[in-house]
Amino acid sequence: MNTRELRELVAEGESDHLEFKKTTGQRTEAAKTVCAMLNGLGGFVLFGVTDKGQVVGQLVAATTLEDIAAELRRIEPPAFPDIETVNVGNGSAVVALSVPGSGGPYTYDGRAYLRHGPTTIIMPRHEYERRLVERLHATRRWENEPVPNGVSVKDLDKQEILLTLDNAIRLGRLEPTDRRDLQSILRGLELIHDDKLLNAAVVLYGKSDRLKPIYPQLGVRLGRFRGISRLADFADNRQYWGHAFSLLRRAESFLMDHVPIAGQVVPGKMVREDQPLYPPRATREALANALCHRDYTVPGGAVAVAMYDDHLEITNPGALHFGITPKKLMRPHESKPWNPIIANVFYRAGIIERWGSGTLNIIEWCKENANPRPAWREQAGSVYVTFLPAALPAAQRATQQDRPKAGPRRRKVAGEVAGEVAGEVRQLLRVMKTEMSRSKIQHALNLKSQANFRDRYLLPALRTGLIEMTIPDRPNSRMQKYRVTAKGRDLLG
Repeated sequence: MNTRELRELVAEGESDHLEFKKTTGQRTEAAKTVCAMLNGLGGFVLFGVTDKGQVVGQLVAATTLEDIAAELRRIEPPAFPDIETVNVGNGSAVVALSVPGSGGPYTYDGRAYLRHGPTTIIMPRHEYERRLVERLHATRRWENEPVPNGVSVKDLDKQEILLTLDNAIRLGRLEPTDRRDLQSILRGLELIHDDKLLNAAVVLYGKSDRLKPIYPQLGVRLGRFRGISRLADFADNRQYWGHAFSLLRRAESFLMDHVPIAGQVVPGKMVREDQPLYPPRATREALANALCHRDYTVPGGAVAVAMYDDHLEITNPGALHFGITPKKLMRPHESKPWNPIIANVFYRAGIIERWGSGTLNIIEWCKENANPRPAWREQAGSVYVTFLPAALPAAQRATQQDRPKAGPRRRKVAGEVAGEVAGEVRQLLRVMKTEMSRSKIQHALNLKSQANFRDRYLLPALRTGLIEMTIPDRPNSRMQKYRVTAKGRDLLG
């Protein structure tokens, strides 16, 4: 770094990646900042610059750099930022520490730190523990630990293992083999290591009832609620224990029982066209992702499917890791499965496709089925994906997309839609002058029965696209309100 580069850097001002210290007498606080930058995206710590950005320099003796190095040795695990001096005139120099970012976690004197803007703060304990687990993830995690004593291949589902082998060979994801004994197949699937069966094998194929008290987390909870939140009564409530393949089939069967399918004959084709309320390919992918990425260390944890009158949620215990956020799931991203052995077997069996494309496929399949874009979120130690229902059958959707923005054709289409709308929905549209909550709309209609309001007014208006949620990615939010869409305003004239 030369003098010009130094002054350009100082001109940027203090930030999450730049810290000024007037002298090396502040090296203790500087070392905490170095620790924080190591836990972040890296940056620079400059000695000889005031907090107002004035380059004053300081005298730099041989012991000066030794003192800084000694302070940095209190950081664990060992880190070695580059240290250089930049002469600024009058026998003074600025000492610059160049800190690489790595994610850590690093500690200084036993404490971890983070940068929050230009400030260094103590890292919350839960964040430190999460980063520590991620750092150890490549070599040590629950799925690749040996099973408890007494658990053996005899406790696994032989037919499911053979089915995985056949599917993997058929799809070209395993080389053909004449060896069909379970030990050989499990080794080929990396479920046996050093002659020890791994936890991942039980997750994928555990069948014996005696495994239940040892692996209580191998479950799925399935619920159909009569309402729009979990405060409503159950219309159907099921819980199952078993291996991942069986749980996936159970959940798919549950959705087949409860997801309505709209159908009509397409004019000019005399062919019936069906459109499910939620696209089965998208929900299957979301279920497979939940089983692959969930945290199996939670004894009482389970993948959950909750279907409400106005949305569907699939939940798995755990968190998003390695810098993945709900927003990043909506665009191309690198895939780092939390349980790569389990995910790899699902891939070989044809349950999931290429890693990293699952969420993008879900979005595309929802689009094809006329569903709004699904939303992902982290909350209370779980990851949720929320699906909203399809608005119109495919043929009706095409009609709506083809209509012009103005003129006689638009009025004609509006008239056609109006003929399909029930009187209850018309009443709802008339009372919605502004954004309104569910309870206020119900009150404005002078309706006492919540079920009657939901089934005959609110849901039909949502499904036909005449009204919309103000917070679509959180359907059951207590702040949720509804507003009339452009389509609804057209209907009202």
